[in-house]
Amino acid sequence: MSRLLSDVGVELPVLAAPMAGGAGTTGLVTAAARSGSLGFLAGGYKTAEALAEQIVTLQAENVPFGVNLFAGEPVPVSAEEYRRYAHTLQPEADGYGLRLNDGPPVEDDDGWAEKIDLVLGTSVPWVSFTFGIPDRSVVMALRRSGTTVLQTVTSADEARLAAEAGADALIVQASAAGGHSGTLTPDRPPSPASLPDLVVSVRHTTALPIVAAGGIATSADAAAALRAGADATMIGTLLLRTDESGASATHKQALADPAFAATTVTRAFTGRPARALRNYFTDRYDPVAPAGYPAVHHLTAALRRAAAEAGDPRLVHLWAGTGYRQARQEPVARTMQRITARL
Repeated sequence: MSRLLSDVGVELPVLAAPMAGGAGTTGLVTAAARSGSLGFLAGGYKTAEALAEQIVTLQAENVPFGVNLFAGEPVPVSAEEYRRYAHTLQPEADGYGLRLNDGPPVEDDDGWAEKIDLVLGTSVPWVSFTFGIPDRSVVMALRRSGTTVLQTVTSADEARLAAEAGADALIVQASAAGGHSGTLTPDRPPSPASLPDLVVSVRHTTALPIVAAGGIATSADAAAALRAGADATMIGTLLLRTDESGASATHKQALADPAFAATTVTRAFTGRPARALRNYFTDRYDPVAPAGYPAVHHLTAALRRAAAEAGDPRLVHLWAGTGYRQARQEPVARTMQRITARL
């Protein structure tokens, strides 16, 4: 990985993770690159046209960057379970004058074909995938176009599958990571293994370069992952409160609020396991939330957006890794300095 990083002018072994939903702005990706790192645009939850505009912006900045895309098939949910959950949540939506969709579940592929065509045609330096492993033909087409392909994995078994699909490198994500788990088996809780232990396990499986992610809160954490065999590391939660982050004010404030004392893995917001600050929504609705992605995501999206705009953290997906207390209000460059101080 050190050679792959140096080939695109990356000096720091700490990369900026893709953060879908608005947090990962082009300004954040640019700031990461200017500090000697490399950041990933989150391609999820936006149209191919919107992603194309962001790619053009970064190309004009002449900085190294990557794009992350959602792969894999939707996690299906029965119409009965979906309607039940919609009816359960409707009283919360009533408070914002919203009517939740209680019709057929929306199960789209996030514009997969259009986004693959986009990254193939725009010379994106790095592309990473999560939630699923693309067909080998897609991986090979990207590699032929000059793109470095990374695959998010959460276990040694997944790493083996990614290697068979032709990935250039792996993003090894521990369960301590904030936001969605990249697990290929979202019906089962991610393994609680520490990041260094997970890196060792994957390293025994494959010689592919490893980017270690999940729960990195300090320079010592990053150093431990590198000692375990990772070629680089990746941070996300630590960047959520930075000046360049596009996270909502509600989210940023909650990360620093002593009232939010723990994180939890929940599927209440999107139907797929994701780590967030414990709040009213996770406590009340996780026990009754069905698996079903992206249908549950689409169901709750408007409610979460309205609550964030209103400054109501009770109903917001406050994505956060276990090291969230180390996220600070400062420039991205300063966060990168802190995390690389002992490397």
